[in-house]
Amino acid sequence: MVSMSDPFVAGLEWREVILALAALALIGLAHLGLNLWLRRTARQAAGAADAAVPAGSGLRYWLPRGLRLMAPPLALLIWVHGLYAVGRLLIAQLESAAVAESAQVALDWAYRISFVGAVCWLLARIGRLLDRALVSIASRTDVAWDDLLLPLAGAAARRGLPLLGLILSTPVLAVSPMLAEVIGDATSLLLVGLVSYLAYQAVESSAAFVLRGHRLDLSDNLQARAMYTQVTVLRKVAVATIAVFSLASMLMVFDSVRQFGASILASAGIAGIVIGFAAQRSIATLLAGFQIALTQPIRVDDVVIVENEWGRIEDITLTYVVVRIWDLRRLVVPITHFIERPFQNWTRSSANILGTVFLHVDYTMPLEPLRAELTRILAASPKWDGQVNVLQVTDATARTLEVRALASAADASAAWDLRCEIREKLVTFVQREHPECLPRFRALLAPAALEEQPSP
Repeated sequence: MVSMSDPFVAGLEWREVILALAALALIGLAHLGLNLWLRRTARQAAGAADAAVPAGSGLRYWLPRGLRLMAPPLALLIWVHGLYAVGRLLIAQLESAAVAESAQVALDWAYRISFVGAVCWLLARIGRLLDRALVSIASRTDVAWDDLLLPLAGAAARRGLPLLGLILSTPVLAVSPMLAEVIGDATSLLLVGLVSYLAYQAVESSAAFVLRGHRLDLSDNLQARAMYTQVTVLRKVAVATIAVFSLASMLMVFDSVRQFGASILASAGIAGIVIGFAAQRSIATLLAGFQIALTQPIRVDDVVIVENEWGRIEDITLTYVVVRIWDLRRLVVPITHFIERPFQNWTRSSANILGTVFLHVDYTMPLEPLRAELTRILAASPKWDGQVNVLQVTDATARTLEVRALASAADASAAWDLRCEIREKLVTFVQREHPECLPRFRALLAPAALEEQPSP
C-alpha cells in the first residue's frame, strides 16, 4: 500500500502531488463557476422585459455583454496564478537544487509573460466594450457633436488601454537593462503611433462632420462646393503636419538619431531659410494652395475653361488641380496657374448660364414666326429654366441675316444640350415652313462666278 510520505518522482511526495491536483481542481471549479454565473446573468438580462430601457442601452444590456467579453481573460488570470502557485509548491519539494533553480526561473518567466498578456487581453476587451457602448450612445442621441467625439473616444479607449496595460506591466517582467530599453523604445513608438492615429482620426472625423449636410449632387451647390474646397485643402495640410511631427517624434525616441528628430521640430529658423531658397517654387505652390482655399477663385465641381478645355474641377491638392474634361479626360494643372493666369469660371457666383445659337437665313425670312417657334421649343424643353428667351438679328451681311437665339439654363451641361436642341429644331422649322428663306448656294457665289454661269 502506498503511503502519503512515499516519494513520487524527483523527491516529490504523494501528498504534494495530491495537493497540487486538488489546487488544479479548485481552479477548474472556479473557472466553471465563473462561466455558469455569466450564463445565468446573460439569461436573466435577456429575459427581463424592461420597456423603459430601449435595446442597446442601460446597465441591464451592457453588463452581461461586458462580463462575456471579460470572461476569457479573467479565466486566464485565474489559471495563471493557480498554475504558478502549484508550480512553486512542486518546485520547492525537488531534491536537486540546480534543477529547482532552473525550474523556478522558467516558471517565473512563464508567469510574468502570461500575466502581462492576460492583462493586455483584459484591457483590450474592456476597450472594445467601451468603444461599442460609446458608438451606441452616439447613434441613439439627436445631438450632432457626440457623433464626432464619442466614436473618437471609443477608438482611443480600444487602442489605448492595451498599450497602457503593456506600459504598466513591463516592470513586472524584470528583464535586463538592455532588454528593458528595447521594450521601452518599442512602447514609445507604439505610443507615438497611437497618438498620431488618433490625431488623424480626429482630422478625418472633423472633416466628415463639417461636410455632413453639404451635397455636391444638387443643382444649387455653391455653398457645398465652397465648403468642400476649404475642408479638402485644410484636411490635407493637417494630415501632412501630423505625419511630419509623428516622424520627428519617432526619431527622437532613439539616441542615435534624436538630434535629427529634434532639428525637424526646432530648427524652423535657419533650416526654413535654406529650404526656402532651395524650394522657392514648392513654397510658392504651397502658398498658392492656401490662397486658393481662402479666396476660392475655384471650388470643387466648378465649371471652368482652362487651356481651351471645358471641364469641372474634380480635385484640389496643395500642388495641382485636376479638371475633369467633358469627354472624361483629366487635365492636371499646377495650382499656381489659377493664381497667375486668367481662366474662365462659369460657376463663380452661380451655376446659371446663357446659351447662344446663331442662324444664317435669307433677307426674306419673317422673324416673328421664328420667335414664336423659339418660345414653343423652350416651353417644351425641360432644360430651359424659364429666365431668358430672346431672338435678335445680330448682323446683316451682303447675302444673309445673322440671327441669334439666346436662352438660359440651370448649369453649363444643360445649356449645351439646350443649345443643340434649339439649333436642330430651328433649322428644321425653317426647312419645313420657309425653305425659300434658307441661305442659297448661288447667293454665296462671287459676282464674277455668277456672270460665268450660262443663261437658262
